[in-house]
Amino acid sequence: MTLQKAVENESGRVPGAAWRTLSLSAREEAYSPSSCIGGNYQPFVKAYAVQSQAARAETLAMGASWHALRYGALPSQRMDVCVPAPPAHAHQTPANRQPGLLVFIHGGYWQELSAQDSLFAASGCVRQGVAFAAIDYTLAPQASVGDIIAECRAALVLLAREAGALGFDAQNIVVAGSSAGAHLAAMVALPGWKPAHGGTAPPVRAAVLVSGIYELEPLVGTTINAALGLNVATANVHSPALLPLAGFARSLVVLGYNETGEFKRQSRVFAGQLVAGQSVCDVLEIAGRNHFDVILDLADVSTELGRQTLSLFG
Repeated sequence: MTLQKAVENESGRVPGAAWRTLSLSAREEAYSPSSCIGGNYQPFVKAYAVQSQAARAETLAMGASWHALRYGALPSQRMDVCVPAPPAHAHQTPANRQPGLLVFIHGGYWQELSAQDSLFAASGCVRQGVAFAAIDYTLAPQASVGDIIAECRAALVLLAREAGALGFDAQNIVVAGSSAGAHLAAMVALPGWKPAHGGTAPPVRAAVLVSGIYELEPLVGTTINAALGLNVATANVHSPALLPLAGFARSLVVLGYNETGEFKRQSRVFAGQLVAGQSVCDVLEIAGRNHFDVILDLADVSTELGRQTLSLFG
């Protein structure tokens, strides 16, 4: 059966039906993506940091500018934005067209990593004339999942507001995330939310959701939840799979071949729900990649994920 056929088969199913049959120990393993790689994911975390440092150096060498923005008073409420240098003959381009922006939200089960470790896609973006931003947020247990969602939404509001000053197109924003970051990207792309200080949510052209988790209740009772403090009610209210999806932005749902069954199921079910809600959703399973390294392809045009991500810009 093809993955697309699997998505079609899942489109009418109710989230949660499968994981409820698992014992707690089985659920613990199913929601531990490192179980597929022998348990040690630290080499991948190191790769994020090393490639992020290299991307910053490469983009500066290409003439790009970096900006540190704060969307709140807390030290964690910040983001790094990289904008490519204008083309040498920018005055000859139609309407002096500004670049689009790829916004990346890191994973780590809402408890680990940072924007500083999440800049690796910047060089690929700049090479293609696309701006890049990585959002930092307050990690659990200092913040709840609901708090983190609100932070990411506030970051997007600020990015849209400052687009003109920074030099990118506020109408051409693609949000992307990995693992817990895919959950946050989905909550940012979700239609209908209201900014804290009024107005309407900024438009999102598309969402790239990589190795995500879209229904949070399976985490309740596992050790993953020790820092999150979710209960059934809070898990469900923050689960995009359980929220209205009509009007969701065009999306690309991505998973590595070497993922746990539950991460694969969650991706397929959520993609099916998006299709059932009349959204344009493509699904991509990457051979030879796992939960941790698949995201390194994000803006690399030599890869299928990189090509499809960059093709989403108008």
